[in-house]
This record gives sequence, C-alpha cells and structure tokens, in this order.
Amino acid sequence: MTRALTRTNFHSSRLIRTLADLAVLETAEPSTAFGEKLGLWIDFADAIALTRLHNASAQAAPAPVLAAVGLSVHDEFAKTRASLERAIAKSGSPNTGRTRAELSMPKLDLPLEDTKVYTPFRRYHLAHQRDMENHVRSVRAKVRDGVAAASPKLRQLAALDAAFDGILCEREARLLSTIPSLMEKRFNQMRKAHLQTPPSDNNPDLWMTPCAWLARFCSELQNVLLAELDLRLQPAVGLLEALHNEKILQPV
Repeated sequence: MTRALTRTNFHSSRLIRTLADLAVLETAEPSTAFGEKLGLWIDFADAIALTRLHNASAQAAPAPVLAAVGLSVHDEFAKTRASLERAIAKSGSPNTGRTRAELSMPKLDLPLEDTKVYTPFRRYHLAHQRDMENHVRSVRAKVRDGVAAASPKLRQLAALDAAFDGILCEREARLLSTIPSLMEKRFNQMRKAHLQTPPSDNNPDLWMTPCAWLARFCSELQNVLLAELDLRLQPAVGLLEALHNEKILQPV
C-alpha cells in the first residue's frame, strides 16, 4: 500500500513551522490578500499567459485508463520521495557510509568559536538541496505529463502548473537558498549556549552522544531537510490529488 500524500496547510507549511520552532524564523499571521501578494510576483506577460491557459476550453480527447495512469505516476512519485528521504535519513548521522550528500563532522581540534566549524554543515545542506532540486524537478515533470494524459480537464491543470512553475521557480530558489544561513544561525545559538556550560561538559568526544548539543543540532538539521523536501513536492502532491479525485468521479 502506498503511503498517504503529505498535506500542507494553506497558510503554512511543515518547513515554516519547523524553522519557527527553532527560533530562526518569525512567522506572520495569514494575510487575507493572498491573491494580491501573488500578483506582485507575476508580471504583465505572465498574467496574460495564465489567463489564456485558465480560459482555454479543454479539447476533447479519448478517455484514458485512469487507474493505469494513476498507478504509474503515483509509483514514480512515491519512489522518488522515498529515495530522497532515505538519503537524508542515512546521511543525518555523520560518517556512516557513502550517500549522495554525506555529513562530515568539522575538525574538533578547531576552536569552537571559529566560523569555519560550520562549513561542513553548510556544504552538507547545499548538497542535499542540489539533490532535491534535480530529482524533484524530474518527478514533477513526470507527474505533470501523466496527469495531463488522464483527461482534458487535467491537461489544462497540468499546463497551469507548468506555467506557475516557470514563473515562480526563481523566487522559490532564492527563498530556499536562505535556509542554510538560518540553520547556521541555529547552530550559533546552540554553540553559544554550549560555551556557557561548565568546562567539564566541554568534551568534543561527547558532543555526538544522545541528547548532546551537536547531536541535537544534527537531528534538527535533518528535520529541516525533510520539511524542505515536503515543501518542494507539494505541487506534485496537488496534481496527484486532482488525479485521484478524477478517478473517483469517473463513471463506472
């Protein structure tokens, strides 16, 4: 049985809630002017293209076998998500074997105040972001193609998804690129608190033991990466849910 699709609240996301819980991001009350704010991100030419797609009448097409279409794209999505989640989970513990983006611990002989101490964590985070970007973009295109083949109405929805992806991808990339710096802020918060502990607790050999400060940070970093993956996959989740609803409404 395939796992249920992950939902995101309209005015929030797992990623936003996770970063807010770590006190590295301030959240604001949901705005009622969502459409107005979205309009600020879309220029005149993009707006015309979206309007044309939205108003286009779906051309008739032969009725596809929805069950086969749904199984194919859902399986592709599930395999990609599971693979990326496994990569994050396996690499969350330092030096546990080769993964696409393995975490290497900083040199513990460096003074903890040295800014270079965080370099391996930033490198690790960026590597996972590149991994997610490559695989998520590929699976989104496959899901979009599969959904578009299911019915004229879903073909129109897939076209709108592709258009929004082209319009918003650059802004999304800029926003997601700030997360490694936010996690560095969290690392510095925890490092500062640790430096205020008694000298007897300042043993690098113990920092990765359960509940120790660095072990807790690694766990938090892993949770943030999983939340980011969840966010990146949401457009594909929406298309799959639309496909699922189409199958339910399809006459027997």
